[in-house]
Formats: sequence, structure tokens, C-alpha cells
Amino acid sequence: MDLTTQTCTGFLDVLASKAPVPGGGGASALVGAVGIALGNMVGSLTVGKKKYSDVEADIIALDQKAEALRARLVDLVAADAEVFEPLSKAYGLPKETEEQKAYKAQVMAKALDAACSVPMDIMRAVCEAIELHQDYARMGSAIAISDVGVGVVFCKAALQGASLNVFINTKSMTDREKAQRLEQEADAMLDQYCALADTIYAQVVGRLR
Repeated sequence: MDLTTQTCTGFLDVLASKAPVPGGGGASALVGAVGIALGNMVGSLTVGKKKYSDVEADIIALDQKAEALRARLVDLVAADAEVFEPLSKAYGLPKETEEQKAYKAQVMAKALDAACSVPMDIMRAVCEAIELHQDYARMGSAIAISDVGVGVVFCKAALQGASLNVFINTKSMTDREKAQRLEQEADAMLDQYCALADTIYAQVVGRLR
């Protein structure tokens, strides 16, 4: 099943079910894609307007980056499902004998690595998206400034959501050094980009009220 070609209601129906995928990681990627699409919309409403002709080239370049990010995040919806399924199966492997325990540990280590890699990629992508929203807020059409605010809130939610999918997997890693490296990278992104998203949101509110 290709999750990215589902209808909105179809995706939500599967998300709400007991099916192992999609889950929080895929949902976070989708929310991030929606967030950057809103930024892209602001750019589309800005291009061609005489009032913003001096920044039109910059907005066009910004829109190209936003379109690429949206496509990447959509791909990550499916990628998250692909890496989670092997992990869910690995948890169910028997561990009655020493041989079974060793095999399960080997399979789990590989599956946990993969299951961390996608939400980390989601986090990196939405960090870029939050940076783009900063530029949309600065150069985009004032009539669509509220959409920048909505978009950056979505991207922050996607960042935080994806981080939880990193942390639940690092918690189970036996290689604690690797787990710590991943957690430190995730924490650094949360610290920097949640703060940036909050700043952009506050700027938007300040222009509206």
C-alpha cells in the first residue's frame, strides 16, 4: 500500500486503526509537508505582485527549495513505514535459547538503526522548512502572513513529533554511544529550531494583533 497516494480520509482511517503503519513518524512527515506547503503557498501568492517585484527572484528560489522539501517529506512518509515494519517484526522474534537471543539482538540492532534514520531525516528536513518560513515571513505577501504562522507551527510539531520517534528507538539501543550521538543531534535541532519557530510565530502574531 502506497501511503502517499491515499486520500486524506483513507490515510487517517489507516492511521487511526491498529495497523502498525503509518504511525507517529509518518504522521510527522506529513504534517511537515503540509507546513512547508503553506509556506510555498505564501510564495505563490507573492510572485507576480508588483508590490513585491524587488524580491520576486528570491521568492521563486525559495519556492523551489520548498517544493523540493515537500517532496522529500512526502517520500519520508512512506520511508518511515518501510523501516518500522521490520522493527515491529523483530520485537516478536523468539528469545528462548542463547542462539535465538543473539539473533534477535543482531536483528534488533539493525532495525533500530533504520528506524532512527528516517525520523532523523524528517527532523533535518523540517529544520530546513522552518528556516524557509523565516524568509517567507520576511519577504512574502502580507495578506498571507497568517499562513506563514500556521506553516511554521506545523513544522515545529513535525520536528517534535519526529524526535519522539527517535527517542523511543534510541531507548532500546544496546549501543549506548550511538544512541547518545543520535539523541544529542536531535536535542540540538529541537533547541535551535523550536526556538526559531516560536520566534517566527511571535512575529506573525505581532503583525496581526
